[in-house]
Amino acid sequence: MKGIKSIILGAGMAIATMLSCSTGGNTQLTESGLNPAAFDTTINNKPVKLFTLKNKSGMEVCITNFGGRVVSLTVPDKDGKPTDVVLGYDNIRQYADSVNSPSDYGSTVGRYANRIDKGHLHVNGKDYQLPQNNFGHCLHGGPSGWMYQVYDAEQPNDTTLVMRLMSPDGDNNFPGTVKTTATYKVLSNNTLDITFEATTDKETVVNMTNHSYFNLNGDPSKEGTNMVLYVNADNFTPADDTYMTTGEIKPVEGTPMDFRKPHAISETINDTTYQQIKNATGYDHNWCLNTYKNGKGDDTKVCASLYSPVTGILLEMFTNEPGVQVYTGNFQGTGIACKHGVKYPKHVSVCLESQKYPDSPNKKDWPSPYLKPGERYYSHVAYRFGIKK
Repeated sequence: MKGIKSIILGAGMAIATMLSCSTGGNTQLTESGLNPAAFDTTINNKPVKLFTLKNKSGMEVCITNFGGRVVSLTVPDKDGKPTDVVLGYDNIRQYADSVNSPSDYGSTVGRYANRIDKGHLHVNGKDYQLPQNNFGHCLHGGPSGWMYQVYDAEQPNDTTLVMRLMSPDGDNNFPGTVKTTATYKVLSNNTLDITFEATTDKETVVNMTNHSYFNLNGDPSKEGTNMVLYVNADNFTPADDTYMTTGEIKPVEGTPMDFRKPHAISETINDTTYQQIKNATGYDHNWCLNTYKNGKGDDTKVCASLYSPVTGILLEMFTNEPGVQVYTGNFQGTGIACKHGVKYPKHVSVCLESQKYPDSPNKKDWPSPYLKPGERYYSHVAYRFGIKK
């Protein structure tokens, strides 16, 4: 045993006692090269470990119940080579240390994914002030949001992981005690299928997502803007220079936001003559999906896709949500050594986050994020991997 270390998890978080485990030569590594012992610990008096899901088609997904994070996702490339296609760390120490290695890598985000303007929330006739942890706004539920909580996890079989969390009334100043379940499944057709469910005892807002950073090229030490992006959306929600939506919904037609015909991200990401690209130094925007109509999303149709011409790997996304946040790793390039010691450059990856539109609680005409007692929140997203023919 290497000893005991204390790590401060961030503002408002308790000090977690981390037990660093030996990494002897007899350790069985995952297909992606992870050592499960490096995730075996206790945080806030709750056990944390690495769970491995597999199918018979060469897909492996490794998840830690700390923040419900996808640590690795391995699928075959065009030559059958196992390829890890998500960013992250290879130990729990870095995931838990929000001061020296902050990240939302692979996390199950809640209570409210994305941003709420200035942290202002109005629910059932009452105003609430949420934490302002990102350019004056509340991002991803606040500095101690669910990505920094330990989910209770159960793996009933080789392909399924069920994670549960109870968020008390007043958690990061959100109203209502919320009980949530996140179910991750690896399907036989190399799909990572995710469902988020929640109930509450008091009216509140819920907006969950998975925040995996995808790099399909097989080499995350290099920029990923060669990847080809498709987004099935005629409109998007513009944002200001604090990444907050302006309240407008604008057409993508004739702008660098138009990915209705798939093209390499590199073709438009550097167009700083377009204010939206300049504001974000890339893409960090919500697209209004065409697969969502009349208050219902069609999760049988592809809403977005990503393709690597290097590995031939194609990712297709499906969701019942009205929006997808596309983020191109604009804040990467920190110099922090990540999984297997790799230092990720700027624009190395693409996040495809299913969601309600950002700041929906303050936009009455947008799809509603409100959840009342007796109702059930249900959100579904699936990432299907294959080889482009």
